[in-house]
Amino acid sequence: MRKEILILLVLICGSGLVRAQEIERLPVPPVAPDFRAPQKPMPSLDRVGVDMNQQRPLTLREALSMALANNKDIEVARENVRIAEFDFLGAQGAYDPRFSVSSYYERFENPISSFLSGGQNGSTIQSDYAGSVRLEGQTPVLGGSYRLDFSSSRFTTNNEFVALNPQYPSSLSFTYTQPLWRGMKIDASRRQIAIARKNLSLTDAQFRQRAIDTITNVQRAYWDLVFALRSLQVQRDAVTVAQTQLTHNKRLVQEGVLAPIDIVAAESQISTYEQGVFTALEDVSRSENLLKHLIAENQSSQIWKESIVPSDPIDLQVPAVALDDAIKTAKENRPELQQSTVVKEINEIDKSYFKNQTKPAVDLVGTYGVNGLAGAVSTAGVNPFTASSLQVRQRVDQLSELAGLEPLPIVPPQTFSPDLLGGPGQSLQSLFANRYGNFRVGVQISLPFRNRTAEAQLGRTLVEGERIATQREQLEQAIQVDVRNALQSMRSAEARLRAAVATREANEQQFASEQRRLDAGQSTTFLVLERQTALTTARGLELKAQTDLNKAIADLQRATGNSLSVNSIVVK
Repeated sequence: MRKEILILLVLICGSGLVRAQEIERLPVPPVAPDFRAPQKPMPSLDRVGVDMNQQRPLTLREALSMALANNKDIEVARENVRIAEFDFLGAQGAYDPRFSVSSYYERFENPISSFLSGGQNGSTIQSDYAGSVRLEGQTPVLGGSYRLDFSSSRFTTNNEFVALNPQYPSSLSFTYTQPLWRGMKIDASRRQIAIARKNLSLTDAQFRQRAIDTITNVQRAYWDLVFALRSLQVQRDAVTVAQTQLTHNKRLVQEGVLAPIDIVAAESQISTYEQGVFTALEDVSRSENLLKHLIAENQSSQIWKESIVPSDPIDLQVPAVALDDAIKTAKENRPELQQSTVVKEINEIDKSYFKNQTKPAVDLVGTYGVNGLAGAVSTAGVNPFTASSLQVRQRVDQLSELAGLEPLPIVPPQTFSPDLLGGPGQSLQSLFANRYGNFRVGVQISLPFRNRTAEAQLGRTLVEGERIATQREQLEQAIQVDVRNALQSMRSAEARLRAAVATREANEQQFASEQRRLDAGQSTTFLVLERQTALTTARGLELKAQTDLNKAIADLQRATGNSLSVNSIVVK
């Protein structure tokens, strides 16, 4: 009994005191000789919705191009830029001239209440066809405004005192208003244009930030898929090694070196590794779906049915970047700082505008106009002022003739200048000849008392500027922390990779050594399987360290804001 215990201890501890030949001759009691684990084939390794026969090699460059072309976040950011462009175009529309035309016909009949009203049958009737044209707008310089008015009409009446009937009056006038104080340097229109221009720069910076975020997300998803696929392969290799170990154990059982229960241990190890295979397969599916979500055009794209095979090798070259250089690069390239700068510039525009609004309004106004007139001499009859004395004049002339006297001198009828006789063309000719001009120049002053609205808006803008400055300092500090963390993460990932490589190499040597010791009868199946598990874990950790290094490099590019330039990407 004591001898059997000693032999058992030698087998468990792997002592080299008993030679392999002696162990083979020892009587080994059977342990569960009738046990047979059911052998079932592994389920299919297909992924849901993916045709494994449709393999699609994909480089990181291709993935980035597809994401920038198809990603919905990029598309939304690009549309925001287009909206800002239309807003800028709309703000410039404040200086578009406005052209208006009006035309009408009117007729008035008014009762007369005076002998001098000139009407007939107790009323005066007048009618006219009138038309007017106006062109007005603002000037983009110095805040001036202009207005050009033209009008022309045909006027008829039965008033006996009107000498020209019908008549065609016309007029042309130009008015310009120039602010001398408030509104001269900046006004509402120029403020809106300046803000719209800055908002265009702001949306462009936001678009660049969205592009950088998308690039980083695609890089991380790409390397996650690389890790998942390689981890799946590691797990499958572990199953293969475990199956080889099972075959080896069966041979040793037949030779009497191992107990039959060691076959059960090897079969259990295979089942454990098979579980790891399907866990890794699920990770592959999740990583692949995430990458497809970032690069697919829509949910009906062909890429959803294809199996993506990343073709870029893992980059193990760590960029040599100093902390000061990384922070400097981040301050030059980070879109968040560009956005903060634009917000500050918009605040400066508001300060200038609202400060200007606190001033009194002093405007110089000038108007110049010309008039034209033409018509036909009225056929209504004799001048009403002389018609009442016509009979008296005729009687006086008759009496003068009887008395041998000269008749009264003949008063010539009223005559008009030739440029007033004619139709609409003659009126326009008289208008453009500038015969009847007029002008007016003056100053308008508007002085509101207290002006609390403008003062409150200016005060709010000043406080807003202080808040923007504080947020800028906070943002710069946060970016510095981000750069520091990204740089540290990259260096730590590099160190972990070196350690993981050393660990994997050591575990390979230990596993091979343990297998040799088992063959020599100096080890146990338990220790061999333990070494295999450690080797599988070490290989997975090495793969993770490799992909973590690449993801850390991508995060450093994002932190320094040069993801676009490093990847030679120009976004439009």
